[in-house]
Amino acid sequence: MLKKICFLLAALLPLILNAQYTEIGLIAGTSNYQGDLSPSNLKTSLGRTHASFGAFGRYNMNNYLSVKLGITYGTISADDADNDRSRNLNFRSDLIDVSLTGEFNILGFQPYALERVFSPYVFVGVGFVHFNPRTKYNDEWVELQPLGTEGQGIPEYGEKYSLVQVVIPFGGGLKYAINDKWTLGAELGLRKTFTDYLDDVSTRYVDGDILAAANGELAAALANRSGEDIPGGAQRGNPDNLDWYVFTGFSISYNFIDNGLVGSRSRSRKKSGCPTF
Repeated sequence: MLKKICFLLAALLPLILNAQYTEIGLIAGTSNYQGDLSPSNLKTSLGRTHASFGAFGRYNMNNYLSVKLGITYGTISADDADNDRSRNLNFRSDLIDVSLTGEFNILGFQPYALERVFSPYVFVGVGFVHFNPRTKYNDEWVELQPLGTEGQGIPEYGEKYSLVQVVIPFGGGLKYAINDKWTLGAELGLRKTFTDYLDDVSTRYVDGDILAAANGELAAALANRSGEDIPGGAQRGNPDNLDWYVFTGFSISYNFIDNGLVGSRSRSRKKSGCPTF
């Protein structure tokens, strides 16, 4: 799957670089998670905020419509201890997010000759995320997916989940052109996933003896960290609520306008009160 993502990037990047009006930029901000180890509690979620950063290329078709290809690296984590839960599970995962989104500039945006220097925008698209949940055990970080803590890999419990998943990115932001060449931005981007395993927690406990015999003692130890003998079939997570993550950030981008790389533009510097497509 990672090879497919790299192929997609290689195929789309020349289109962005050769477009009539493009930008290339950097973004830095934060990443957060919502899932089985972080109930709907804003204070708890914000308490596990991590840094994120990325890069993007944007093709501006006109004043209102843009297409953006971006890659973002971030980290998410959660701990039952934050919510006083006896389940006693915790996780941390690095994310590599690749997304292709369409943007709509609500007021119209055109940095050329500073015609329209500010606009809020909304976006939606499709992407992929690579994740790898780990947990702290005996002062070491242990990868959880290979262990099959909910019986994955045992025939009656199904296969192990993939570490690459499709996501739907959507959100909004603000753009401000400092001058013809440089644009500042702020963005909030949510990611709807189609997995409940960003945190390695989704369904039910597996009998400890069965899990230990099939997947190993470590899998059994990390599946049930409550210190109690929990029977197989007891609820461990909620598979009906899939996991989410969120990126927020500030960006700076360089506009390739009339610089010889994309050709000269013969535009009037006269500002117009009507939108120009």
